[in-house]
Amino acid sequence: MKALSIRQPHAWLIANGHKDIENRDWPTNFRGRVLIHAGVTYPKRDYEDDFESYSEQYGSYPKREEMIGGIVGVVTITGCVTESDSPWFFGKYGFVLADAKPLPLVPCKGALSFFNVPPDVAQRLREPHASMSRGADHD
Repeated sequence: MKALSIRQPHAWLIANGHKDIENRDWPTNFRGRVLIHAGVTYPKRDYEDDFESYSEQYGSYPKREEMIGGIVGVVTITGCVTESDSPWFFGKYGFVLADAKPLPLVPCKGALSFFNVPPDVAQRLREPHASMSRGADHD
């Protein structure tokens, strides 16, 4: 299963359907389902500011320890653009995102670019969430 590491709060915003573009310095030809991996870097001060803002804006925001260091969702990459009307676009390249679904945190080490999750993580994701992660296992 392919995954992409994304820093918080962006991983949460994507998994919950609030962010429709992921900015990168590199393009991709990948299209399809990909797991959203949240990195471990999320300073408490930033989290506290985000908690107040996003709780008010979206009605809820999880505890910091429930949203770092693992898989937090799945999304479909439908394209890669160099310009977009999305308020989230600012990068050289934007991965266009759709059909996001949040998942309960499954601890997993991240990596640069797209990466394959370890077999034990893939198994944990398949069992309770097979319909959500289907299709995230090809290049």
